[in-house]
Amino acid sequence: MVAGSALALIATVLTCMVAADRPAPVYREEHQVAGADGVPLDASYFTSSWSGKRPAVLLAHGFGGTKDSERDRAERLARAGYAVLTYSARGFGGSGGEIGLNAADKEVADVSRLLDWLAERPEVRLDGAGDPVVGVAGGSYGGALSLIAAGQDRRIDAVVPAITYWDLHEALFPGGVFKKLWAGILFGQGLTDPRDPQCGRFTAEVCSAFQRSAVLGRADARTEALLRGLSPAAYAQRISVPTLVIQGQTDGLFPLDQGDAIARAVARNGAPVAVDWIDGGHDGGDGESTRVADRTVAWFDTHLKRGGRGDGAGPAFRISRSSGTDAEDGTPVLREITSARYPGLGGTVQQAVPLDGGEKILVNPAGGTPPTITAVPGLGALTRLTAALGSGPGAGPALDSPVHSTAFTGPPLDGALQVTGAPAVDLTVRADREAVLFVKLYDVSPDGRQIQPRQLAAPVTAADGKTVRVSLPAVDHRFEPGHRLRIVVSSTDLGYASPVEPATYRLRAGALILPVVSALTADVTSTLPWWIWPLPAAALAVAAALLPSARPSRRRAAPDPSLADVPLRISGLTKKYCQSPGNVEDFLMLLGPPDAPAPWPR
Repeated sequence: MVAGSALALIATVLTCMVAADRPAPVYREEHQVAGADGVPLDASYFTSSWSGKRPAVLLAHGFGGTKDSERDRAERLARAGYAVLTYSARGFGGSGGEIGLNAADKEVADVSRLLDWLAERPEVRLDGAGDPVVGVAGGSYGGALSLIAAGQDRRIDAVVPAITYWDLHEALFPGGVFKKLWAGILFGQGLTDPRDPQCGRFTAEVCSAFQRSAVLGRADARTEALLRGLSPAAYAQRISVPTLVIQGQTDGLFPLDQGDAIARAVARNGAPVAVDWIDGGHDGGDGESTRVADRTVAWFDTHLKRGGRGDGAGPAFRISRSSGTDAEDGTPVLREITSARYPGLGGTVQQAVPLDGGEKILVNPAGGTPPTITAVPGLGALTRLTAALGSGPGAGPALDSPVHSTAFTGPPLDGALQVTGAPAVDLTVRADREAVLFVKLYDVSPDGRQIQPRQLAAPVTAADGKTVRVSLPAVDHRFEPGHRLRIVVSSTDLGYASPVEPATYRLRAGALILPVVSALTADVTSTLPWWIWPLPAAALAVAAALLPSARPSRRRAAPDPSLADVPLRISGLTKKYCQSPGNVEDFLMLLGPPDAPAPWPR
């Protein structure tokens, strides 16, 4: 009887756990909303069975995506009690118009029309007439749109931009060097209109700017002015809403410095800011979609439902840090590292590491070929492969040409060193013409094997005789005792345009300045599945139920003298097919037939 009660209790606990994980129904409506200038925007509207007025969320997709790219996030937000609108930006999916790269009178004005539409929905909570309580979230192209729209339309109450840019010119022309491979990939995603194979669905202004840059290998004054005007940076003093910045560590398109610029600008305006460095990005890695979606809900809950009250928005600074690889599939195991304050890319303290001295000679080949290879844009599979081959999660092997690269190396480390932020080094250049250089950080083990954390390069241009401070790509990387830090400088890189004229450069390097964040806390529980947490309570409850039957009796029967020589006696043994308790049957019904998928990950 007691055992049956314990079994029923276990079944009840598990039934509740499974039922709690069952998604609530979401209702979807299809609409066509008139954008700026009457451009039709293909939209989907999501709600759940929540009663009463609720805040709204507008989701903006990434470049090349459509409204359907955001469906999973929309349904999650709808179940959390939001009215959610997704749409295809002009020039994409079923929407009309041309791609203007978030132009104020086009894509940004479209957002205002969509907010007007949300304000008319009866279930949406309002701050005032025509003013919905609303947040905007988006990734990449959509993330920049959320920031620009917040600077343009004061009705927006909170934003969550992810893996996006602050200054589009600086992102595509870092250090004045054209990021040609990534720019070509993006431009190619807009060439979907057979009526104009040269410009596709881009506006004439955007198309012309790309074509000029591809021919020149740099940005002329018109292109620079256009890209800066299409950037959130152009609205820097007007973006003052709570902002959760999610930026990818494996991202050669929009690196961590772009997210840092967003955070610093919004903080200067006095608005709450949190920064989250996820493992993935445009170049692959783990995008942590479920965790990011959960934190997005928490951010909006805090700032849209509770008016900024409570601590549910999470830490001010969070990093996904690798703690090895899964023994079964080789994928990185991530843990959460947090801080109550965002330290920026300079860290809280700096440590200097001397590099071997002397002048090094570097050759730029005619035509800029063959190029060195830092990373191949967008090929996240390559990053995962190099991790599986022993380079470590988020790191890759050296693929530098020995002729077109040179190195400056530090001494072996006495102890472990955790670098969090953007290292910096001073380079003095002597050259017969302006030099274009690509600077990278390597981790060199005692056996000479070297890896490059996150496989990112810092392009820089330098005139003859000048000393330039090079800010390397920000990383979160642990250098083990006995390892050495190495700076590799290349004259070419596959992802960038470089001078076609042959040249010889002479380089000297100063000390390597490394950022360290001293107040980081590791959360060892962050990687545990949700269903682990109820198990201790369930175990205690089961133990309490079983305890009475397990406790020995205080009064024992006197032994039977006639059985003194019998080693074992069995009596009253029967075979019975008992019915399962009701709760167990309910639990088995939830599991479904034997070949049905389990209700949680096995």
